[in-house]
Amino acid sequence: MTNKRIYLCLAHMSEAGMEQKYVKEAFDTNWVVPLGPNVNGFEDDLKRFVTEEKGDECKAESELTSKEVVALCSGTAAVHLGLLACGVERGDEVIVQSFTFCASTHPVTYIGATPVLVDSERDTWNIDPDLLEEAIKDRIAKTGRKPKAIVPVALYGMPYKVDRIMEIANRYGIPVVEDAAEGFGSRFGGRVLGTFGDYGVLSFNGNKMITTSGGGALICPDVAAKQKMMWYATQAREAYPYYQHEAIGYNYRLSNVCAGIGRGQMTVVNDHLAHHRHVAQLYKEAFANVKGITFHDELEGMESNFWLSTILLDENLKVKGEELAYAEAVHGAVGGAAGVVHGGGSVHTDCEPNRNVEAMRLALDKEQIESRPLWKPMHKQPVYKDAPAYVNGVSEQLFKQGLCLPSGPCVSDDDVARIITTIISAIEK
Repeated sequence: MTNKRIYLCLAHMSEAGMEQKYVKEAFDTNWVVPLGPNVNGFEDDLKRFVTEEKGDECKAESELTSKEVVALCSGTAAVHLGLLACGVERGDEVIVQSFTFCASTHPVTYIGATPVLVDSERDTWNIDPDLLEEAIKDRIAKTGRKPKAIVPVALYGMPYKVDRIMEIANRYGIPVVEDAAEGFGSRFGGRVLGTFGDYGVLSFNGNKMITTSGGGALICPDVAAKQKMMWYATQAREAYPYYQHEAIGYNYRLSNVCAGIGRGQMTVVNDHLAHHRHVAQLYKEAFANVKGITFHDELEGMESNFWLSTILLDENLKVKGEELAYAEAVHGAVGGAAGVVHGGGSVHTDCEPNRNVEAMRLALDKEQIESRPLWKPMHKQPVYKDAPAYVNGVSEQLFKQGLCLPSGPCVSDDDVARIITTIISAIEK
């Protein structure tokens, strides 16, 4: 078996080469711009996908037929536009799940609003509905105003408790922007995430279920909303024979070339979803009888895409090399992470994974297997130290114990076997 580098999650091109077909068409027809046939076709493909329901629990199809999709340059842009569409303005407050990537919270600050961070529940790891309602009541009592929007997140593809969240949101009259960036294709009661709230967010970053190399989409309630979001996403131009701007717009549309990649990816999306679930099942079965390791599984009535398979290491589990954990400061991006990082130079922060988790990450890395800790909760991020937070300790504990394992379409059964063997071998007997 070759000792190849195994990455956490990278979407890959289809064997049929459909991406090349659509991209070639874009160049042949000179549609190398943020609009064109591929963009329209990709939006149509996405609409068909997100409005398809499965199972006997589904409601009438007519509830979803009005949904429309706008292709954008990133999932972060989709969160931003979704918040604007819900009327969020400077000085408002927006409830956001604390246990998430910063793309869920940063757009709130772009607007000049304040994120109100709400902790998670243990079973889904997503926003705790009881704590959500407690936060709403407390913000009303303290500010005299209810939050302007709620942003639940499908962490690692795991569905949130849609029924409870929507019931609370509807009762208080607060719009919901579903952050399903990690949950593309995940379902609750047979219905795709992102279609329950007022708006839904999708991501096609290079590590997501499908990729356009970079990109995202906003699921809108109807045609009128889609038209308004496309207007915002193309610099908010008025209908004059010259450039007239009466509102602030953004350069957020997806290019025709990237959309061509997306159209090709949509031909294999169900294969990708099936593969991620297959890999998750292999991990689940392998760790079922390993003391000290817990696989994070879905609940009944939920269908996770298992974008990333995740495990928890019991704090009492002994891992070889724990004495070397945090021995040196990290100076660059870890594993396959791309982009530029700021070298802080320190070894520790006030909230970090347990030593056995870091030791396990290092053991995997030594075998050229990329793994990463869970997202560090936003309420523990220095940039949000002054944000209102409603915490119960769940996300902090999960962050200290959790590890993300390779799960992408390029991860083979043999790769999974090597990963599992490496993990078990790293445990002190």
